[in-house]
Amino acid sequence: MTVQHRFLPNLPPEVIAAVQTEGLNWTLRHAYAGNPGYRERLAGAGYDPGQTVSLQDLTRIPVTTVEELRTGYPLPLLSVPESEVVRIHASSGTTGKRKILAYTQNDIDTWKDMFARCYELAGLTPLDRVQIAVGYGLWTAGAGFQLGCERFGAMCVPIGPGNMEIHLQLLEDLQTTCLCSTASMALLLAEEVSKHNLKKKISLKKAIFGAETHTPKMRARFEDWLGLEDSFDISGMTELYGPGAGLECAAHAGIHYWADLYILEVLDPETLLPVAPGEVGEIVVTTLKKEAAPLIRYRTRDLTRLIPGECPCGLAVPRHDRILGRSDDMFIFRGVNIYPGQIAAVLETFPELGSEFQIRLTRKDGRDQMLVKIERKIGVPADMDQNLSESVSVEMRKHLLARGWVEIVPPGELPRSFGKTKRLIDDRDAQ
Repeated sequence: MTVQHRFLPNLPPEVIAAVQTEGLNWTLRHAYAGNPGYRERLAGAGYDPGQTVSLQDLTRIPVTTVEELRTGYPLPLLSVPESEVVRIHASSGTTGKRKILAYTQNDIDTWKDMFARCYELAGLTPLDRVQIAVGYGLWTAGAGFQLGCERFGAMCVPIGPGNMEIHLQLLEDLQTTCLCSTASMALLLAEEVSKHNLKKKISLKKAIFGAETHTPKMRARFEDWLGLEDSFDISGMTELYGPGAGLECAAHAGIHYWADLYILEVLDPETLLPVAPGEVGEIVVTTLKKEAAPLIRYRTRDLTRLIPGECPCGLAVPRHDRILGRSDDMFIFRGVNIYPGQIAAVLETFPELGSEFQIRLTRKDGRDQMLVKIERKIGVPADMDQNLSESVSVEMRKHLLARGWVEIVPPGELPRSFGKTKRLIDDRDAQ
């Protein structure tokens, strides 16, 4: 029997292909007509708005990078008259300039429907009470979670990050049933719930979390301490409306993404050619109906892999793996390319260790040094630290082909964050 959904689409492959072909050509013509930068780059690649581009021709279209957003500041990629812009959101930039994206009313409407799909896929109902613990204002997260919640019809409890006393009070007084946050904030809140013995006094059943990579240990820890039935990893970014671009289902077999709203390619970050099915590469996205700031083969820098076949949940929507890291998170240590996620994967093999770690890079006498601080698990005696440190160091060298120092620290010693936890501190240029 086919399950009826209010918001979730049914997208067999032939329907996806037709929708994406139509949306791709609309986006190319719209951007060509509305944005001088797009027009110049598309024309330079031989594109003619009179032609119809097939999905097989997509690799002939040039990619868009974050540089286009920086050089187009303050309203990059704008492809409609400014009078049609009803809102802007922004994310932090690395050069002092934020990445600002504009939205038309149609863009906002698409976004809230897209997000409502996520709540539905997580199994929520209009009777749920959703406590939002992500940032409001310029950042897309708070506005997106709230828009989608209101569109879906559940009760929204919009607190934002921090405000731990208010979060704990409303968890208990309002008996909220779903938490929306970063993984770091979920862990921080879980630790506070445990510290104040509130687990049996609250009614949280589910959590929707995202905005940063996480480890299975981290997830298991906040699920346990908050008494959750389930939790769901959400995808998204400011350039692609915001959070809500896809969600993990209850089968936990990948993130379903909305292929009727954007095309997702997985490319080799160096060659920009498609990787083989199932291989890890960089996500590159093309929007299909975004008006104010359309994306044409935009390099997200997020790393994942496509998951072939049907999902056990039965939803006919394609999937990708969770975000495995970022291609620009890589650091070079003594000539070796290393991703923080590789270190996290090594730590997962040690049951005596907690989920929190921090990498610090320094330079002494012209030679790079790496120190990895790792919290031991609660209940593990401190007299195991030396043996653990040596064992982790051996495994890291085996998997990373580089030697670093390992320090085991007590539970709770490393910094916590209301947003994204900073795993890498690189002080080499300061020395």
